[in-house]
Formats: sequence, structure tokens, C-alpha cells
Amino acid sequence: MKTRCRFLLGTSQYIFLVLGLAALSYCGFVLLNATLYQSYQKRSFEKIGGSSAYTPARLVADQVKRAGSPLGLLEIPSISFSAVVLEGVDAPTLQRAVGHVPGTALPAQPGNVAIAGHRDTFFRPLRNIQKHDEITLTTRCQSYRYRVEWTEVVAPDDTQVLESSPQSTLTLITCYPFYFVGAAPKRFVVRADRIAE
Repeated sequence: MKTRCRFLLGTSQYIFLVLGLAALSYCGFVLLNATLYQSYQKRSFEKIGGSSAYTPARLVADQVKRAGSPLGLLEIPSISFSAVVLEGVDAPTLQRAVGHVPGTALPAQPGNVAIAGHRDTFFRPLRNIQKHDEITLTTRCQSYRYRVEWTEVVAPDDTQVLESSPQSTLTLITCYPFYFVGAAPKRFVVRADRIAE
């Protein structure tokens, strides 16, 4: 009986060790993949940036047609944040970048540009954002500057934050609380207004 218990205990310890290593390996792979992808896209974006082939009208047309394509570079210096923005919010996109919410305005258009990201990867620094912090969204043809007006915690089904607005605004959305384990019950929203050039 004791021998059997020892065998079962030893086997279960081995199984848990293997499962733990597999989980850590998967997390490490996902983080490494996202880091390498961001690095590659930032370098690629810097090479293409400012190309005369990309007018605002052409950029809008390209982004509407091509889900998963790079839209721009989002930077918030006050919280040391920088991430490539891709078109779309599907799971593969949000594993590698932050995503432009389809159906909301693009940077070259008037209205509400909405960008979503995971709280446990790219958008974790948003927990430190403050009113009046400056945000820059740089596309292939132009840079757009925004100033944070407010932050708010809302229910996940509150879609009012995605509604169009008459002025040019930027809305950042992530899950909340930031350190919640599992599917977070709320959403953290940052609203910023475009700064007139």
C-alpha cells in the first residue's frame, strides 16, 4: 500500500512538473513572438514612414481592405509605452500588437479612433496614465497628437465609448482590473482629444 502511494505521489509530481514547464514554455513563446514581431514591425514602419506613395486617402483605403496590416505606431512617452497598431481585434492580432477596432474612424478621418489591447501584455502600462498625458499615433503618412481628457472603468457591454464623435478623438480600451486573474469583469477606457496642429 505504501509503495503504491509513493508511486502515485512520484508520478503526480512528475506530471505537474511537466505541465508547469509546458505552460511556462508556452507563455515564454507567446511573449517572445510578440516582442520579435513588434521589433520587426517598428523597424519596417520606420523604413516606410513618410513614403510619398501613402497619401491619407490611400492609407484609409488600404486599411479598410486589409485586416491584420500595420496601421501605425502608438506612443505614450509619459508611461514609456510604444506599440505597433494593427487593423482588427481578433485573437492573433492582439497577441502580437494592439488593434484598431473595425468600424471606428481611422486616424486620417474625423471621428473616434478606437484601439484595443490586452491588459496583461501591451496595455499594462495604461494603469499609470494620467489626464493631460500626450499620445502620438504615427501612420505612414502623418503623425497625430492627442491629449488625455479622462479615464473611466465601464462594463464590458458598454459600447458608448466606441460611438462616433464630431471631433477627432482617440479611445484606448483594455480589460480591468489590470492584475485580475482570468477573464476580467470590466473595461478600462482612456479618451483623448486630438491636439490642433
